[in-house]
Amino acid sequence: MTTPAVSFEVFPPKSVDASFRLWDTAQALAPLGPRFFSVTYGAGGSTRDLTHDSAHVLRRTSGLPVAAHLTCVGASKAETLEVANSFAEIGVTDIVALRGDPENGASVFTPHPDGFADSCELIEALAATGKFTLRVGAYPEPHPESPDQAQNVEWLKRKFDAGADEAITQFFFETETFLRFRDACAAAGITKPITPGIMPVTNWKSARNFATRCGALVPAWLDEAYNAALRDDRHDLLSTALCSEMCSELVDEGVENLHFYTLNRPELTRSVCRALGVTSQTALSDVA
Repeated sequence: MTTPAVSFEVFPPKSVDASFRLWDTAQALAPLGPRFFSVTYGAGGSTRDLTHDSAHVLRRTSGLPVAAHLTCVGASKAETLEVANSFAEIGVTDIVALRGDPENGASVFTPHPDGFADSCELIEALAATGKFTLRVGAYPEPHPESPDQAQNVEWLKRKFDAGADEAITQFFFETETFLRFRDACAAAGITKPITPGIMPVTNWKSARNFATRCGALVPAWLDEAYNAALRDDRHDLLSTALCSEMCSELVDEGVENLHFYTLNRPELTRSVCRALGVTSQTALSDVA
């Protein structure tokens, strides 16, 4: 089996304990030589400063590329571009450009009066600066706000046309979900890379609830498997086996890059990477 290239998503800490968990995650995963770490961005810019600081420290301590998330939510165009420039100033020139979730639990996204109307406007503005490598979100299953999968593909094509370089998908539970989406994108004329987003399940109840909120289909067989694994105290063993198998199948189908949603808990992600033949390449030094 070809060894895939990997990347990892983390979120900025909001407490001292969470800070240690983030740095432990970086220390555990950086030696695997990821393409980049991505750092999430809270709704309405709620973690803007934390994202900036976390991205800066990760970049400095790992020496690896760091991709900072940036959304359209709760800020004017000028404010959003100011944040982007602040990332560039600290050497973070990879951005994951997203529309972002509606503020305050609203069901519909409402742009800031002076802000970007959607992710395509944001991508176009960032691309015009010539400073950034731009990654965007993609949805291998219908987005909760999309009437069908065809619109998901159409939106992704618009993002690439606006200047995006690569897409990272929402997580999914079955290999065929990604493969069908990839085929639909190819049929629509999309030629830029689409990287599957992988979430090793550290807590089935939480993962299932999150999947329901974001529109990821939970197959009945998976519910049954986790119910049995929880009874037998084999949750992590099942998670590692299922995730490793799915990733292996993706690689066999020609997927070259995998992006892992770590939830700042590196153990299962590291186990899956090792099962795929991803081994230590570099050392993390000077961790704060």
